[in-house]
Amino acid sequence: MREIDDDEGRRLLRIIRRGSGSVVTWRRAQMVLLSAQGLPVAKIAEVTFTSADRVRDVIHNFNTDGFDSLYPKYKGGRPKTFTLPERREIKKIAKSTPAEHGLPLSTWSLTKLADFLVAEGVVDDISHEGLRIVLREEGVSFQRLKTWKASRDPDYAAKKARVEHLYAIADGEVIPEAGEPEVVFCIDEFGPLNLMPHPGRQWAERGGRHKDPHLKTSRRP
Repeated sequence: MREIDDDEGRRLLRIIRRGSGSVVTWRRAQMVLLSAQGLPVAKIAEVTFTSADRVRDVIHNFNTDGFDSLYPKYKGGRPKTFTLPERREIKKIAKSTPAEHGLPLSTWSLTKLADFLVAEGVVDDISHEGLRIVLREEGVSFQRLKTWKASRDPDYAAKKARVEHLYAIADGEVIPEAGEPEVVFCIDEFGPLNLMPHPGRQWAERGGRHKDPHLKTSRRP
């Protein structure tokens, strides 16, 4: 059994203590946690009323594929890989808010984000653990943000998409098409704001590098 970190240990405990959802997931999580606590395979098999071989399979699968292996539909195999454009789009959507996409949610859970990515055709399929890995590799984590004020401009989404596209051209991530600029200049315009702070949590880049175009951070003069 590989060593598990504190976050994984807490997640296993939540699955076991919650006791809701799939019995299969609950039993597998129990086996993994008991193994991580140093209980021998034979004893785990006795406690969970299964065979030692089955316990070894569950532990091996967890070592290989993480939490995905705990769920009933798990079939094993290598995790799916994603192209650079797919990873960029996953990261972009994760850092947005569900409201920007017309969804009545305050923030993305891994489940809702994965479902949305598949529904929008960003990826054909993505597991919760696979999504967690992609976000971690892209430097995105779920964290507390500073206060913000959302725009009420009805054309906000189109304007934001245009700005992001121009930034992508400037950064060399997108090749400009006919009629599009090859050089981009940025000029800030600041008007009167009625600041309405709303503390919250969201997927954002680690290390304080996250600056969402749709978030206007409030500053004291």
